[in-house]
Amino acid sequence: MDKRILRISLTAALAGFLFGFDTVVISGANQPIKDLWDTNWFLGDSLFTFHGIFIMSMALWGTVLGSLFGGVPSDRLGRKKTLFWIGVLYFISAVGSALAPEAYSFSFFRFIGGVGVGASSVAAPVYISEISNASNRGRLTATYQFNIVFGILIAFISNYFIGALFSSDVSWRWMLGMEGLPALIYTIMVLKIPNSPRWLLMKQNSDDKAENALALLGMDKNEASKRISEIKDAIAKTATAQKENLFSGKYNRPLLLAFFLAFFNQLSGINFVLYYAPEILERAGLASGESLFSSISIGVINLLFTFVGIALIDKLGRKQLMYIGSIGYIVSLAMVGWCFYSGASSVLLLIFILVFIASHAVGQGAVIWVFISEIFPTKVRAYGQSWGTGVHWVFAALITLLTPTFLDDEIGIFKENPWPIFIFFSGMMVLQLLWVLFAMPETKGVSLEDLAKKLSGKK
Repeated sequence: MDKRILRISLTAALAGFLFGFDTVVISGANQPIKDLWDTNWFLGDSLFTFHGIFIMSMALWGTVLGSLFGGVPSDRLGRKKTLFWIGVLYFISAVGSALAPEAYSFSFFRFIGGVGVGASSVAAPVYISEISNASNRGRLTATYQFNIVFGILIAFISNYFIGALFSSDVSWRWMLGMEGLPALIYTIMVLKIPNSPRWLLMKQNSDDKAENALALLGMDKNEASKRISEIKDAIAKTATAQKENLFSGKYNRPLLLAFFLAFFNQLSGINFVLYYAPEILERAGLASGESLFSSISIGVINLLFTFVGIALIDKLGRKQLMYIGSIGYIVSLAMVGWCFYSGASSVLLLIFILVFIASHAVGQGAVIWVFISEIFPTKVRAYGQSWGTGVHWVFAALITLLTPTFLDDEIGIFKENPWPIFIFFSGMMVLQLLWVLFAMPETKGVSLEDLAKKLSGKK
């Protein structure tokens, strides 16, 4: 693998680091904010609490917006410019959230960060998939997921040490503000990466610019000319797509594949566990400080098994990893539910939570961003990615929004024992396993152009 492509891919994938950091950093601020601003009350007669909507899930609603509409700037401005502005949004969100004087302004700045997360889940995987080739596309696009879990780990570690150094009334501000530094570094670094050659040919019809971009990616002139011809040929064959929207009927199969992969990703309970890890572990019998420290083990296992997923995704393929992950989900979630139900030791429960995290890292975690970025043709890829990630984040937001209703130690439906939540997630993973078995195609080793023909029904 050319070192230049790897370096450029890793730079774009740093958007995933900020995504992971932003997703988890709120877990350390959850309880302090609840105590500081007294946000834990129901909105009227609804099932929703102010804390659930405005503190914990507001960033996710921003993520929904960013993912649903992230295809627009990715398509019109280009993948590179979109990645730059994503960095700006992360920086503004980090600084604004840290300095927020009350709950409403805090929610606004968290929402802005969420827009950046959602847009990054569109632009970064699309960009990386378009600068790679069939033999390394899985590993390179999976670097985005690696950076997500690396960001998650660093956020857990950062929260732990900041929580130990500062009192709870100010520690949460440092936790959230810490994201500003990597956001600034990323924003500067992304200025140095080339535009996507496929986007340059599709939107600017510029062979010269595409050739320069391919040269920056390490291709010689002859190889670049051949690649340009292949891309232009594929664009010409799908020229009618300019007059069709994503929902014209031609792309029903990739739309359904993206929907169900994203749907099952969140119905595994992964964001539920990541967002509320300290609280879940406290319910298992760990003290507050111990639960924050144990959260770090979740980040470590997530990172280690993401390496495994990246190493295997172009060898075993996307479908085989989904088999492995689905079986791991079913067993681990059922056992976490049993541990809560039976009052088993906190150590045993933590072990099964870590098995759950490992299963996610090898399966859905490694596959989702790769698979969705592969299955749509170039002309609608950014919008297809928006669809898939939009579904992902809508369900992530709904689950996070409803969690206080079920889990909170004062008002939660399952405040005494949350075991039914984990049994529900385990049951959903049985359905995922059946979907993988009967509906999910293998995309390993197939060019983006050939996948477009296969999944749109073209010969």
